[in-house]
Amino acid sequence: METIIILLFFVFFTMDRVVSFGLDELNVRYLRKNAFQVPEFFKNTIDDETYSKTIEYTMDKGRFSRWSTLFDTLVTLWILFGGVLPWIEKWSESFGFGAIWTGVLFIFGFGVVSFVLGLPLEWISTFYIEQKHGFNKTTVGLYIKDKLKEIALSTAISLPVLYVVLWFMSTTGSLWWVWTFGFVMLFQLVMLVIYPMFIAPLFNKFKPLEDGELKEALTALCRKVKFSIIGIFQMDGSKRSAHANAYFTGISKSRRIVLYDTLIKEMTVPQAVAVLAHEIGHYKLHHVKKMIVISAFGLLVGLFALGQLYDFPPFFSAFGLSNITNHAALVLFIILSKTFTFYLRPIFSAMSRKHEYEADRFCVKETLNKANIEDALLTLTKQNLSNLTPHPWYSAFYYSHPAIIERIKAIRAI
Repeated sequence: METIIILLFFVFFTMDRVVSFGLDELNVRYLRKNAFQVPEFFKNTIDDETYSKTIEYTMDKGRFSRWSTLFDTLVTLWILFGGVLPWIEKWSESFGFGAIWTGVLFIFGFGVVSFVLGLPLEWISTFYIEQKHGFNKTTVGLYIKDKLKEIALSTAISLPVLYVVLWFMSTTGSLWWVWTFGFVMLFQLVMLVIYPMFIAPLFNKFKPLEDGELKEALTALCRKVKFSIIGIFQMDGSKRSAHANAYFTGISKSRRIVLYDTLIKEMTVPQAVAVLAHEIGHYKLHHVKKMIVISAFGLLVGLFALGQLYDFPPFFSAFGLSNITNHAALVLFIILSKTFTFYLRPIFSAMSRKHEYEADRFCVKETLNKANIEDALLTLTKQNLSNLTPHPWYSAFYYSHPAIIERIKAIRAI
């Protein structure tokens, strides 16, 4: 049975990697094919210099993606079959704590190993890829400071959460997965409220948007569509990156609008209003609730499946673990879930793209202006050097937002 489990893992694992490498190669070749001149659709909006920059940026990210996928492949195989998990198991047991705290240490140790192994790729992405193309504004000192904060926060938050989850698994019998599901969902909802008020300010400065034309226009839009917020804030995103963005955070009456200072600098007031109208559309059309429900359902199914495997010794011994433990089950679930569900990604991507089209239509309906949202999208595309011509298969599998050309065509057709 162990052999069958390992064989199934390698079948799915190989399929995942083949699809990833194959789509990356298709996307890079498609980009090279269209690299000689600005696509006809963008002749009047994208200049040759900007288009050349988008090509170079996308090519660099594509090459980096290949190496990062290879690195992730080697790391995953090493952790599962190189004796890493048994070593962490012995380390966590060496303290002589009870079963729950031993489990907490085991999962924490796995988290530390994953964190450390992920640093090289993050460093290259930040200080080579993003730096090369003028996006990175993070200094080495700020990067180290951020990492220390992340370690402290993740430790303070994850240890008690892990303890509660392992306690449920130890004390609530065969329905532990139901109790765990309820606790995790409650924790996520609490974090939606806590994060913008207490955690995000540890990394960025948020200040109320100054009075003026932009604030008046955004406030007027919120009143028009009856969208309640507690405030509009400007975030100093430029101290880490030149990328522009805007988002909502919080739930119910605790919602707040956050605008990157880079976005405020680059966009006109009508464009910013269009971006906000689009984001409000996601809330008004219940996209956020739908995605929460879908995510919750996925978590519930995953925990149920784990519950069925919990008393199946070959599931553990196949990956070098001699004992059936709650913490080992959770770590294996974390590692294996992506491999055994990678084929679902295009389904969720398609759903997300559908929501983007719907939010664009909401924006046009409420602002009565197609040009503003189109101009805003083009501004963001140029600011972020987004790929203008992704391969259709690549975008279908990975893109949560429609390719810019498809999106603008849809807006013009409204």
